[in-house]
Order: sequence, then structure tokens, then C-alpha cells
Amino acid sequence: ITSEAFPHQLQLAGVDYDLSYHFEPGSARDGVTLTLPLAQLNQIPAARCEWLVPGLLKEKVMQLVKTLPQRIRAKLVPVPAFASEFVDQVPAVDKPLVTALANFILQSRGLNARGWELTPDAFRPDAVPAHLSFNFRLIDENGRQLAVSRKLSDLRSEWGREAKQEFAELYATPLEHSGMTDWSFGELTELVEVDAGGGQTMLGYPGLTDDGDSVSVRVFDSPEEALQAHAAGLLRLFMLHFREQVKYLEKNLPGLTQMAMQFMSLGTLDELRRQLLELTFARACLTEPWPTDAASFKARCLEARPRVGLLAQEICQLVGKILGDWLALHKKLPAFKAYGSSVHDIEGQLARLVGKHFVVDTPFERLQHYPRYLKAIAVRLDKLKAGGAHGATRDAHLLAEYLPLWTNYQRRATLLAKQGVSDPRLEQFRWLLEELRVHLFAQA
Repeated sequence: ITSEAFPHQLQLAGVDYDLSYHFEPGSARDGVTLTLPLAQLNQIPAARCEWLVPGLLKEKVMQLVKTLPQRIRAKLVPVPAFASEFVDQVPAVDKPLVTALANFILQSRGLNARGWELTPDAFRPDAVPAHLSFNFRLIDENGRQLAVSRKLSDLRSEWGREAKQEFAELYATPLEHSGMTDWSFGELTELVEVDAGGGQTMLGYPGLTDDGDSVSVRVFDSPEEALQAHAAGLLRLFMLHFREQVKYLEKNLPGLTQMAMQFMSLGTLDELRRQLLELTFARACLTEPWPTDAASFKARCLEARPRVGLLAQEICQLVGKILGDWLALHKKLPAFKAYGSSVHDIEGQLARLVGKHFVVDTPFERLQHYPRYLKAIAVRLDKLKAGGAHGATRDAHLLAEYLPLWTNYQRRATLLAKQGVSDPRLEQFRWLLEELRVHLFAQA
């Protein structure tokens, strides 16, 4: 046993975390415990924590390999030798251990050249003994224990809000501004250093927040949260700058009354109008790169001004088309009650596409395809009607082909949501599934 294999501290994202070890198989304390201050709960890189410490990594890799299908395991014998090979060649990084392991298996055994596939989902980490995961001991600023868990995601679900408050209290500098209606706060940097105590620093992520009639600058404990808040805050700042244009469009959005009637089962006229305005100014102002100082903000305003009116017309035309087609489909569905599973599937698809906040929640590059998606549903219904029993059987077979893919997507999306992780590739896959629906149900 060496301090290199079983260190007493582990540095993650520039912060040293205390480690302690306990050997008592079957005990809740068995394995390695990482002491985690509350303010750093949302900062610690979850993926890197999966790699544990060098002295336990080989055993964990062996246990993970045992959870793979026999066809793959047969390529990795003897497993201890393979695990040593992986540990020696692959350094611990801030990405999931199973992802690195899957890639290494495919490359080192030449399986990718033979067309084999191995995804991280093939592993079953829950089947690995508990002592091969960090035991996270959460403490407050006075060192008192708040909670203990093997699952960082559980701690973040229960204590994440308190952690954000604790982090915010650590950072009290002139950067914190509030009540602003114009860019009056200097340059907004991507990163700032936050004093974590004991001579250590953490990284903070500045961003604007939307306060309704003003904006504030805050420092967040994660880049994802900062980006999400900053997008809303920056949009609000642009709309405050263009307040006269906002007032004009509030009264003159083309087709708003008719759209509001179609939207009635989802929300109010005011809610729809707010979404249309936000999307208009987001399209006009939030092109990358985003402004980082007063000069670039002013320049963006000058660029955006002549585009606002035309964009509002284009967006209202698109959303009006979507709502009209969506409502027409809903009116058609009662006549198709005999096709139970197909109608149930279509109802679910319509609900996912067009929800209360679909105008602002849907990426615009996908929103542009909504008329085609809705047209494909109409074609599917026409085929059901014209095909009789044969059409119903064909649709059922196609649905059986599609549903496992959708179920896998939902399972993965639910898992990542629990972990507080976003994956752009999964979002891309979700829209590929929408394209697959068009191909399966609406192609000639």
C-alpha cells in the first residue's frame, strides 16, 4: 500500500479533497470516503470521481468488465491482465469511466475495425460492489456532517440549492450588480476565482440573470447553469434596450388573435405573445458570439434593429402554421378511435411537440421543421383510413419497430436528468427519431 495508490488527498478541478479509507466488507463505510464541503458540491467533477484512486481502479475495471455480455468478455480474458493494461495506458480524465473503457476495448482489441459496437450502456455500474464508488461525506462550513451517500446525484438533488447559496456567499465582490437596465457593468469574463478557504480557490462562472424589469450579474457554481441563466438575462437586456419596439410589437404581432384561439388549450394570449416576442428578439440579437462588454452589446443592437420587424412576421407566420396544423390533427383524431395504439402514439407525439412553452423551448432549427412533422402525422392518418385492416397492421408493425428506440431514448434522458447532466448528442438523437417517424409512417 503506497500513498500514490491510496492518497490522502485528491485534487479535482484545482481543489484538494481529503480522503479516508476504511476496510470493513459489508459496512456502509467500506472503501474510500471523500470529504466534500457544501459549497463545492456542484463543482466537483462527477465523471472524474468514477475513476476513484489508483489503488482501486483496477478492481473496479475488472468488476465492470464482468457486467458485459459474454460475447465481449471473451475478448478480454484474462480479465486481470486486461484491467492492468487499461489502468497503465489510460489516464484518469473528466469523462465517464465506462465511456473510456468502451472506447479502449474497441480500439485495443480491434473490434471497431470489425464493425463491433460497444456503448457505455452495455455496462451495469449498479452491479459493481459499493466499495468501488466514492463514499461522499458532505460537510458544512464548520465541518459538521450533513449527509453521506455513494451517489453524488442524490446529494445534489437534496442539497444542491443549499450548495448554490453557500457558494454565492463565498463570492461577494463588486462584480455582483443588480437592477440594471443597460450594459453598465464592464466586461463579463467567462471565469472568476472564488476563495474556497485554506488558500485554495474554486472557479466561478459569471452570467446575467433575468429579473423581469432589470438584470443582475451573478456568479454561478457550474458553467451549465451560468450559460442557461445568461441566455435569459442577456435576452432580457436586449429587450429592455428595445423597449419601444417591444411595446409596438405587443400590439401589432400579425395573426396573434387567431393564434391565441388555437393556443387556448395550452395557455393564454399573453403567454403566447411573450413567447413570440422572446423568440423574435432571440433570433435578432442572440447570434454567436454573444457580447461580452458594452461596446459589443451596442454594436449588436445596431445590427439587430433593422431585422426585428421582419423576424417577427416570419416567426408569427411559422407559429400560426404550426398551431393551425396541430389543432386540425386534434380535431381529426376522434374519428380514429378504432386504431387505439396508433392514436395513443400520435397523441403522445403531438403533446411532446406542441406544449405550453414550445415556441421558446424548441430549438429554432427544429421548430422550422414542425410543419413537416405535422404533415407526416396527417399522412399517417390518411394511410390508416385508406388501408383498412391491412393499413392498421402495417402501422402496428412500424410502431413496434420504432418504440424500442424511443424507449431507450427516454430511459437515457431520465438517467441523465437525475444526474444533472446534459448531452447534446442525446438531444440530436431525439430529433433523429422525429425524422425516423416521417420516414416510417409518411413515406410512400
